[in-house]
Amino acid sequence: MKIISLIAIMVSIVGYSQKNSKVNSGERLLGYNISNNVTIGGYAQIDYNEPDGSKVGKLDVHRMVFLFGYKFNEKVNFVSEIEYEHVEEVFVEQAYIKYKVFENLNVLAGLMLVPMGIINEFHEPPTFYGVERPNVDNYIVPTTWRELGVGISGKLDNASLKYQAYLFNGFKSYIDGTGALRGSDGLRKGRQKGAESVVSSPNFSAKLDYYGIPGLRIGLSGYFGNTQTDDTTIEASTVGVSMIGLDARYKYNNLELRGQYINTNISNTEDYNTLTGQDLGSKMNGLYAEIAYGFELKGDEKLTPFLRYEKYNTHAKTEGSLIANKAYDRNELIFGLNYKVAEGAAFKMDYQLMNNAIFGSDTSKQFNAGVAIWF
Repeated sequence: MKIISLIAIMVSIVGYSQKNSKVNSGERLLGYNISNNVTIGGYAQIDYNEPDGSKVGKLDVHRMVFLFGYKFNEKVNFVSEIEYEHVEEVFVEQAYIKYKVFENLNVLAGLMLVPMGIINEFHEPPTFYGVERPNVDNYIVPTTWRELGVGISGKLDNASLKYQAYLFNGFKSYIDGTGALRGSDGLRKGRQKGAESVVSSPNFSAKLDYYGIPGLRIGLSGYFGNTQTDDTTIEASTVGVSMIGLDARYKYNNLELRGQYINTNISNTEDYNTLTGQDLGSKMNGLYAEIAYGFELKGDEKLTPFLRYEKYNTHAKTEGSLIANKAYDRNELIFGLNYKVAEGAAFKMDYQLMNNAIFGSDTSKQFNAGVAIWF
């Protein structure tokens, strides 16, 4: 197979730098200070994807993200990330101000990541195994999920807890007479990303992270509210969203374990689908479990094989006459290697086996490799 020759040239440069990450406390430091006030950083990912049996693979500069931060004083900071996707698409991924009221209380306002699960907050290439992000975080969460809002964050060190609580604008569900949400990818098309966002009702988001046991971090997330519409006179144009997430990460020496479960209930989908002609489910859920073990080599080099199982369903339940589409009940097995050659650089590749609940359906297979950095 031509895959063998591609392995040598398609690599993933991944930074898993402890200087940029405080795993136990859940606090993350990004970028490098170039002055007393200015911080810069970034990450990038270039992918190669080849479906099994295909004579044509796909090469893509999937994303390049640049971080710019400014420290006004000891209490006030500004954080921003500018993202280029697929070479030509430009997004603002984050843009918020953080005001330190007390040692354990911060006020934040602007475009921020919604704290749900693991990957949505920690989505840089070095923070996950596999060339692509887990599909539970693409279809169910959906990563990268950011919205405009205001809220608080902080730590209660005596209880080993990090807390976050925000009011955000919600997913858009109905704009210019068209429904944005559908069964194949759930809420994903409803992300507004801070681009002239429509706001008809606020949504509440919160997360607690426990870091009291060395090497272990456990998170409980919640998100509740209604979707947004540009026509509030049409009651059926919005749906209610109730999302709960539970995640855990554990590291013992070179062994790493990671797991996550996300469950979403969506109300008013029967009326919404009738109005829009869509097939949005009334319940979605997904989970994954992952194991990885790193073998120390010379210097900073480490070879880490990993295995991950995922199961996710955007039609876990449907309302009215809508019959659940079994093609949306999916599962995957992903296995691969990360070869870290330095802090901030590693080779990375994996192989995916993908299936769904349709009786007799064939298993799809795909080889992935790529290039990624984080600094």
